[in-house]
Amino acid sequence: MRGDRLVSILLLLQTHGRMTAKELAEKLEVSERTIHRDMEALSGTGIPVVAERGQNGGWSLLKDYRTDLTGLKEAEIRALFLSPSVQLLDDLGLTRTTEEARNKLIASLPSTYRENAQDVWNRIHIDISSWRKQKDKTTSLEIIKEAIFQENMLKISYERADGETNDRSVEPLGLVAKGDLWYLVAAKENGDIRNYRVSRIHHVETLDEQFKRPQGFNLSQYWSSSTTSFIKKLPSYEVRVKVSPDALSRLTFTGRFARVLEVGDRRGDAWIPVTLSFDTEEEAKAYLLGFADRVKVIEPADLKHYILEMAEATLSFYRRQE
Repeated sequence: MRGDRLVSILLLLQTHGRMTAKELAEKLEVSERTIHRDMEALSGTGIPVVAERGQNGGWSLLKDYRTDLTGLKEAEIRALFLSPSVQLLDDLGLTRTTEEARNKLIASLPSTYRENAQDVWNRIHIDISSWRKQKDKTTSLEIIKEAIFQENMLKISYERADGETNDRSVEPLGLVAKGDLWYLVAAKENGDIRNYRVSRIHHVETLDEQFKRPQGFNLSQYWSSSTTSFIKKLPSYEVRVKVSPDALSRLTFTGRFARVLEVGDRRGDAWIPVTLSFDTEEEAKAYLLGFADRVKVIEPADLKHYILEMAEATLSFYRRQE
């Protein structure tokens, strides 16, 4: 990846003093043309890289220039060394690379900060997986990742939410991890940008055709806007209930089917008014029936009758089994 390569170029120039484009290309396993583009990028960020022509020429850093981390504050060092999600790094094939980068960073720190930086990993750990791991298949992730950085179009076979699968050619712009799920953000041929759940991509093929990224496209900003728009379009079915105090913790702990919008006053043993939101009426029926006599529906009135019918049907079904 380009960001890693730019850092590697800086470290190589610091170590060797001067290197030709050919030497850098061989070290980093890229073309000399790529090295020249990287040098332009470094120069554009204000890093003083110098090109010298001639038999003993090459690229070097301006005399006395060095990259270091000695200007970092302790809080900034802690932020750098927070443990990332091991699962997501493993999905991207970056677990070992991240460990190596961490070790290089630690080695570059002043000795007074080095021990504290290492200790951060033992004090804060980030785990985004669920308690019962049902990991999505992400066999296409490596191909998608490479196409994003190489700016190659992809042909994907994608399963829609309705179960139908079709083929389409897309321009891969980025990958987003939402919890432990991966989404491909890609542009269609007409320029529309869409999100594709990677686990629903049954087949992916890298095409020889390249594409040009939309000017000014910002993945983080796009995802934030897309998420907001998606939430606004979600269906909503609100229910007002009263909950037994001993069932309230179960109600607020779960979030898979119901969203708790409001919890009323808790007064001794009195039942507590709660407002819930579901995506559909069917979800509300099944969810509330599971609480038996510990949750009482107030509104909508029709929902009480539906749940009563479901309870009676359940009783009748099991009595017939005896």
